[in-house]
Amino acid sequence: MKHMRIINRDGTDWLSQVFQCRAVEIGGVIRRQVVDVEREVGVPQFVQEVKRRGFRLIRTSNHFVIVCDNGPIEVVC
Repeated sequence: MKHMRIINRDGTDWLSQVFQCRAVEIGGVIRRQVVDVEREVGVPQFVQEVKRRGFRLIRTSNHFVIVCDNGPIEVVC
């Protein structure tokens, strides 16, 4: 009998997995493609989770960059 993969339609499993990486623990950076965020969980829920954690979120044309720290950010160039 083949194993069936249960799909979590609200994206909470995907969102939890994003924030279980080492970057969260050490104040690093996470990058995810915008299309993946839109498909898996939706931008509003993604933004809400970043805010809830006190992190910073930057959006480029194709990527979200999460700075896993609540300190100031300086754009150097």
